[in-house]
Amino acid sequence: MSSSSSVVYEGWMVRYGRRKIGRSFVHTRYFVLEPRMLSYYKRKPQHKADKVGWKLPIKSLPIDGNCRVEDRGLKMHHGHMLYVLCVYNKREKHNRITMAAFNIQEALIWKEKIEMVIDQQQGAAQSDGNRAISSSQQKASLENGRKSSSSDHESLNEEEEEEEENQRSLLRRTTIGNGPPESLYDWTRENDLGISNQGSPDQVFSRGHWRLVRCQNGLRIFEELQDVDYLARSCSRAMKAVGVVEASCEAIFQLVMSMDTTRFEWDCSFQYGSLVEEVDGHTAILYHRLQLDWFPMVVWPRDLCYVRYWRRNDDGSYVVLFQSREHPNCGPQPGFVRAHIESGGFNISPLKSRNGRIRTQVQHLMQIDLKGWGVGYVPSFQQHCLLHMLNSVAGLREWFSQSDESQVLPRIPVMVNMTPSASSKKGRKAQENTTQTSLPMDPSRHSTVLEEESDEDDEFLIPESEQEPSTREDAENVKQPGRDEEDSDHIDLSGFSGNLRRDDRDNSRDCWRISDGNNFRVRSKNFVYDKSKVPAGKPLMELVAVDWFKDTKRMDHVARRKGCAVQVAAEKGLFTLAINLQVPGTTNYSMVFYFVTKKLVPNSLLQRFVDGDDEFRNSRFKLIPSVPKGSWIVRQSVGSTPCLLGKAVDITYVRGANYLEIDVDIGSSTVANGVLGLVCGVITTLVVDMAFLVQGNTYEELPERLIGAVRMSHIELSSAIVPVLED
Repeated sequence: MSSSSSVVYEGWMVRYGRRKIGRSFVHTRYFVLEPRMLSYYKRKPQHKADKVGWKLPIKSLPIDGNCRVEDRGLKMHHGHMLYVLCVYNKREKHNRITMAAFNIQEALIWKEKIEMVIDQQQGAAQSDGNRAISSSQQKASLENGRKSSSSDHESLNEEEEEEEENQRSLLRRTTIGNGPPESLYDWTRENDLGISNQGSPDQVFSRGHWRLVRCQNGLRIFEELQDVDYLARSCSRAMKAVGVVEASCEAIFQLVMSMDTTRFEWDCSFQYGSLVEEVDGHTAILYHRLQLDWFPMVVWPRDLCYVRYWRRNDDGSYVVLFQSREHPNCGPQPGFVRAHIESGGFNISPLKSRNGRIRTQVQHLMQIDLKGWGVGYVPSFQQHCLLHMLNSVAGLREWFSQSDESQVLPRIPVMVNMTPSASSKKGRKAQENTTQTSLPMDPSRHSTVLEEESDEDDEFLIPESEQEPSTREDAENVKQPGRDEEDSDHIDLSGFSGNLRRDDRDNSRDCWRISDGNNFRVRSKNFVYDKSKVPAGKPLMELVAVDWFKDTKRMDHVARRKGCAVQVAAEKGLFTLAINLQVPGTTNYSMVFYFVTKKLVPNSLLQRFVDGDDEFRNSRFKLIPSVPKGSWIVRQSVGSTPCLLGKAVDITYVRGANYLEIDVDIGSSTVANGVLGLVCGVITTLVVDMAFLVQGNTYEELPERLIGAVRMSHIELSSAIVPVLED
């Protein structure tokens, strides 16, 4: 919050809109809400009293009692879901501000704060109006010599209170968008239906009677009691799973709405999902493949095309509804049987906290027709598949109990190039060899289009590279705009050599090669707001040589060795960053990596790291490890989590005229030493990837760039040599 008392709320949000050509844009902006004004800026403004760095806002909207906050629901941008709000004046609807957040909690906070300011302005306007009316009435009564009775005053006050209450109710809008699509049954409202309505044709799906059939995985599994004769034999009765998850409704809702790789961690029936069409902020058409695992050699896999609708109720609960729907861009796929959801979805409701822990009840209902020949005559298949899907509630509970992440940014990949075709054995075989299929996304099909013009500054656009590359070629061509760091130009590699050879072949042994930067994910430009990461792309420096040394004592300051890559680079006028990983033991080993660049860009993050003090360097020097090939226990021990080396082990920095050497004493950490003992015993069987970088913490320092990345393949301890170091 700002130190200015006039600021009600402020913070970073994103501006969302759609250009006239149909393509969406997202700009990061700093929003400031004052008692009478909502504004946004490119940069965080200074206090007005300082008169330093203060700039006029890009746009401002006066806030009064005629303003409204419209919830536009979820919008997609490069696979990311945004929660969009539109603030406008009902008398001047063309004057509006559209803002969005990557998590629904932040959007709800802004909605609440803006509505509070609108209420205050409305109350102030009514108070001024009442005083004016009272003054005129008093003057008229004095002139006419009449006074109103006490009953008249009471009647007037009651009318004013009723009018005020009616006007306040206009500001509160349940987040339902345009309402659920026709024929989409809302099973969460079944408790509101009267007995007289249950027999009507319109309420043929009413399910007021359930019985408990089993308890498993901490869930209660219910089955409907009502017998129905209008469903196909292959369609199961409706069943629902009810469980309690220790997480907020918003966090669970965001996880349920996501259809990226995170879903594999809690939904065992999920194989693949993608967006077919975004109808509006609350309704979308999705394609979904099921992973049922019931005699897969005999039973064909199932897929779905269905409409998904969601809303947030006034009590803070969330409702997500499913029902199958045909779509011209999502026809039957070869190798799959198209199942049919009669009704289903999630009901996420808050419970009272217990022992200070947040509790939420999650209901997951599903009634599905699995289709296919003979399905109706194999009840075990129906029951297995249905319970397999309902177990996702237990997956949600365990995911939150075992994860420190409180927020998951929902993502749904957008599909392209899917054409309807008939199922066939040939198509099924081809389908098994592919992992992803796509649907065309037509921007003109969006029923809700924001025509708000953008203020053009492309450095604030979310980069295209945040889209998941679908092929290796796409990943190699990922571009990340907005970089303010140096890029390594072509460097003459002649004259550089190390005692460990370079070999770019996949099956080579006892060698190194440059690892693809896109194998590592680093902080994106918007990491400080949405914690998103992107493929790292091209590194800043060039890896020119690797030395593999051994000695009876620890080897420090190896850059002083005559003829090493550091000295060769100095003769060429290049700057070198030498990273010396020191492995202690009866015999001490050192793996030295030499990264070079033509020059350091002044005031860049890399230049500030090179010329900074040891405290700054220790707080920023980061390693991202990975073990693509090796035993399971080694992969688990090493992991792939980024590590700030200066916080974990002792590091010595040696700054020369045209180089910086970083000596990393891995043996200084008991934990790292234990992992090293495990790794060294099987080092000849391992392929290890390492990426080095300087951590970016602020918006100006992002996105992160790799210093360099290397792959070490099946290193032999016997190939290390004893170096001759100058005194």
